[in-house]
This record gives sequence, C-alpha cells and structure tokens, in this order.
Amino acid sequence: MEHEKVVVIDFGGQYNQLVARRVRENNVYCEIYSYRTPLEQIRQMDPKGIILTGGPNSVYEPGAASAPRELFEMGIPVLGLCYGAQLMMHVLGGEVLRAPEREYGKTEMVLDRPESPVFDGVPETSTVWMSHNDYISRPAEGFEVISHTANCPYAAVQDQKDKLYAFQFHPEVLHTEYGKQMLRNFVIGVCGCKGDWKMEDFAKRTIEEIREKVGDGKALCALSGGVDSSVAAVLLSKAIGKNLTCVFVDHGLLRKDEGDLVSKVFGPEGPYDLNFVRVDASDRFFSDLKGVTEPEKKRKIIGEDFIRVFEQEAKKIGKVDYLVQGTIYPDVVESGLGGESATIKSHHNVGGLPDYVDFKEIIEPLRYLFKDEVRKVGLHLGIPEELVMRQPFPGPGLGIRIIGEVTPEKVKIVQDADAIYREEMDKAGMNKVASQYFAALTNMRSVGVMGDERTYDYAVALRAVSTVDFMTADAVEIPYEVLKTVTNRIVNEVNHVNRVFYDITSKPPGTIEFE
Repeated sequence: MEHEKVVVIDFGGQYNQLVARRVRENNVYCEIYSYRTPLEQIRQMDPKGIILTGGPNSVYEPGAASAPRELFEMGIPVLGLCYGAQLMMHVLGGEVLRAPEREYGKTEMVLDRPESPVFDGVPETSTVWMSHNDYISRPAEGFEVISHTANCPYAAVQDQKDKLYAFQFHPEVLHTEYGKQMLRNFVIGVCGCKGDWKMEDFAKRTIEEIREKVGDGKALCALSGGVDSSVAAVLLSKAIGKNLTCVFVDHGLLRKDEGDLVSKVFGPEGPYDLNFVRVDASDRFFSDLKGVTEPEKKRKIIGEDFIRVFEQEAKKIGKVDYLVQGTIYPDVVESGLGGESATIKSHHNVGGLPDYVDFKEIIEPLRYLFKDEVRKVGLHLGIPEELVMRQPFPGPGLGIRIIGEVTPEKVKIVQDADAIYREEMDKAGMNKVASQYFAALTNMRSVGVMGDERTYDYAVALRAVSTVDFMTADAVEIPYEVLKTVTNRIVNEVNHVNRVFYDITSKPPGTIEFE
C-alpha cells in the first residue's frame, strides 16, 4: 500500500531536515529532494503537497537555484519558506529586492487574513523567526497579503485558488510560536493528508519489500550493537531469517558488559532467527594501538582494523548478495546525498560501495528515518528498551574516551568508572535530563592519599550534556549530592583512580567526546 507523501524540495537551507521532521510529526510521510530533481520525477511521485525550503542565495542572482514555472501549475499545493517564498514570487512574476535592513531573529507577526486556512488556530499576533537579506517587494499576480511584520510588508502571501502559499519566515523552527500549527494546517488542511503514516506501517512494508527483493539471496550485516544497526538487523531477520548473517566485531573497547548484552539479544539464546557471529578481536586492536597517542591516528587504526576483521569473517561465509547498513536519514543528508545542503561530513555508512566484500548491492532499510523514528521502530519490533534507548556511542568506542595510549588496563578503568557513573545518574533520574553522559580517562596522574599511603594515580573526567541535535550542547547541572556519590564510589571501587573531575565545557568550544 503506497502512502500519501509530501515532498520537500531543498535549496540548500540549513533547516531542510527540520521541515521533513515537522511534516512527519503529523504522521505524514515526507522525503527531501534536491531542487535539481527533474519535474517529471516529482510529478510521478504524485505528492499531496510540495514544500520549498530556505537557501543561502538571492533568487535574482545569475545561476541561483531555481524551479520551473510548471512546478506551481501542476495543481499540487505548494508552500514556499523563506528562499522558497521569494523563489515562488520571482518565478511567477513578483519582485524580490535586497532588504534595506537584514531581518534576523524573533519578530512579531500580525495577521491580515486570520481566516486563511494556513493560519487556522493562530492568534492575530505571534512571534516568528526571520532570517533573510532579501524581501518580497511586490507579490506575483493573484496573490494577496495574509500577514506582515514591522519590516516585512509581505511576511506571508497566498493564492488560495491555486493553493500556493509563501512564508518569508521559518515555521519549522521552535522560535516560531505557532509554526507547527501552520505546517499542520498546510499538510492536513490544505493538502488534505489523512495523517495515517505510522512506524508499524513502515516496519511492515519494509519487511515485505526486503523479502521480495532478497528472495533466497544471502545478506551480511555488520552489527555494532548500536541502535541503528540493531534495528536494521531485526528488520532483515524478520524478512529473510537464516539467510542473514550478523557479524559482531568486539574490539574490546565497548562499555562494561555490552558485548554480552548484544550477544544475549542477537545470539542463539535471543528471539531472532539469524546467524550470529561474535568475533573477539580485542587482542588485534590492542596490539595495533600500542604506543599510539594521537587521536586521529587511533580512530584510523580502529576503523581500518574493524573493516579487516569484518572482511575476514565475510570471506568465511562465502558468496554474499547484499550488505546491510544502518544508515539513517541525517547521515544521508549530511553527506550531501539526500538533498542540496552542503556536505557537512563524509559518513562511514554512506557513499561508494566498500571494496572488501563481494556483493551486488547495499540494503539500507532505515535510510529515510530520523533517530527518534528508528527508536520507535525498534520498540515496535520488540528490541529491549535498554538497547533501543541507549545513548550515542562512537564507532571507535572507548578508544576516544582514553586520552593517550589505549591499553586493556585503561579500558577496564573507564568501563568500571563509566558503569558507576551511569548507574548513579539513572538512579537520580538524570537520564531524563541529560542527552548523553559518560566517564573518560585523562592522561593526568597526580598524587593522592588512600588509607595511610600516598598514591600516584589517574584522574577520571565525567561528562554530561543536554542537546537537541548534537550539533551544539550544554553541560548539565548535576546536583552536588549526585556528583559526590559518584566521586566517592569511583575513587573507592575503581583501581588506579584517585581524582574525579566534572567537565562543564559547552559545545562549542569543546566537543561532546574527548577526542
């Protein structure tokens, strides 16, 4: 069953993923496409609505990102946001000029036509978020002004007959008070979407599609025990059962007891009927990391070793038709493949096919989901909550939470200290406040006193941050009592530690991880 869909056309705006998320919050399926996508392809998708995002350019500059006039003449409702609004006016014969003064930040908007369908339930004055250098100086023919601000005579305009709407502000960001309501009005009210897209449907449809595609073929999944790869593995196992082999490379740099948890869920004792291979490669990783202190070099060694161990296991299995990866939508978009936004990072899950396994194709069942959606699918599939709701954990594992050389002794210190910290944070209810928290081992050794003896031991640093998107983060204010308990326990229960610090640096200037 094909679900109704809204298409977001990306002009390089920084909020493109946010627009898609807001649409999905109304249980309407949504995908992001570059403005370069041919019109015919968009028409064939038969979307219920189209949203044009913001972008960094000026619509009147030569070579600026554009859209054909026919886009607005297909009979499909279109909502233009910021650059998208200016583009709509520009293409349809209105006028866009450089603004006398740049409008940026929170602004009071006044409705001129409160009865407009996109403003249903929105009060006559409310706060919106502006971010633009240009402004609409004359709307295109057939459009009427439906709201304004002190500096922006046409904050929103509409052509109700053709169901075309243009907002000069950003309704998708939380700073716009009634932004969610406005987008809901467009998607449900104007486009007529039913809002019946659910994660259960996604899981069911994905399992059916994989079953059809793979048939009797063999698939291989690199299972890290992280949320994304775990959910991808379960989807595949429900689709093709024993034709899936999951290889779990235990590099010895996991959190305390984590390897056993993954084995318990996916191994022969677990509920899933798949071939599970756990490779204990810790000796190899420790030997290759010996004497290495430079963070980037450590990352490279761990990444390279991981691939080589995986490759060896793949060769033992023989011919594999498909490689399964837990790529999720932010990975795709940040790699510049999903939309038009500048490439933020090259991502290990995205891009060219790895050359180390002989297979036909990559299967990425979560490619169009955001992290919170992946978690919903995981819970729906019955994966234990402790695995689904776990915090982000870096690929190189504890290797980047140990400053300096990585040794088995240091890993044990971090594992034990981290387990105590997480236990006490959870007990105090801080897991509801902090997005991520962990212990790291500094390279600093200092003098302490334990019993009657002087010691010369390590200092552990604790980190806890709150963040929405992990792009920026603030240190969490942990109650002093909790910090005191954690410190006492770590110093008393973990060998070779005589000091504990709490890191209150935000990101930026710090990063969330230590290396």
